[in-house]
Parts: sequence; structure tokens; C-alpha cells
Amino acid sequence: MFKKLLNKKHVKNEKGLTLIELLAVIVILAIISAIAIPAIGNIIENSRYNAAKADAINVLNAANLYFTDEPDEPSVTVAKLKTDKYLDNAGTFEKVADSATVTKDSPNKLSATDVVYSGTDKKVSFSGATVQSINKDNQKGSDTVEKIEGEKTP
Repeated sequence: MFKKLLNKKHVKNEKGLTLIELLAVIVILAIISAIAIPAIGNIIENSRYNAAKADAINVLNAANLYFTDEPDEPSVTVAKLKTDKYLDNAGTFEKVADSATVTKDSPNKLSATDVVYSGTDKKVSFSGATVQSINKDNQKGSDTVEKIEGEKTP
């Protein structure tokens, strides 16, 4: 019986993909990937930008704790917050920790320039930013982001 199966040459109605069908599938996959890859890149950039905003809110919250313990201090740097253990990790603020400052106000205001959130060319600056102004920001990380400003007081 086994010899009969081996000796059988070819089944008459053998089915398979033709070269044209295979090329059509490859073209369709190429079109889908050409659309999907840039969209995924934008999602990643937006996530990195949102992480920088979350780091800024963490810095402001750590500064609130610091000002509760040190009510006479008018301002504090991110480096001081890390040194004094009010902040475990500065995240995207690591490289600007010495120059990024939070001033005591109601609400407290964060000022930091050139906070790199992606690669070397994607930067954001915070100018008198509050938790409320950071949360209101609706810019996308894949767009050119220049600064997040606090609300103007009359």
C-alpha cells in the first residue's frame, strides 16, 4: 500500500498559488505597511511627548511636597528635588535638572527650556507652566512643539 502511494506521480487537480496571485498579495501587504508605519511612528512620538508632560506634573507635585516642608523657600530646582529625595526620577528633566525650576506661587509654576523628549531634535520648553496648563495642552508630539506656557494673569 505504501509503495502505491509513493509510485503515484501527480494528482491531476493539484491546486496552488500562481505567481500573479502571490505578487498581488505582496503588493497589498506593501500598501498596508506604507500606511501603518508612519501612523505608528506618530503614536510613538505622541507617547513620548505625553511622557514629558507627565514628568513635568511629577516635578510640580514633588515641588508641592518640598514647599510644604520648606515654606520659606521661594523656588526649587529639579536637581534639588532629586537630591532631597522628593523626586525619585526626573525622567525627561534629567539633562536640565540644574536649570529647571519651580517657583512657589499659587499654583506653583514650572520653568524649563529645551527638555528633550525624543531623539535630539524634539524639545519642549515650559514657561510658568502649571498642572492645569499642562493638562490643557493638546499639542501632539509628532508636531513641532515649542513651549507650554502658564495661563496669563491680568
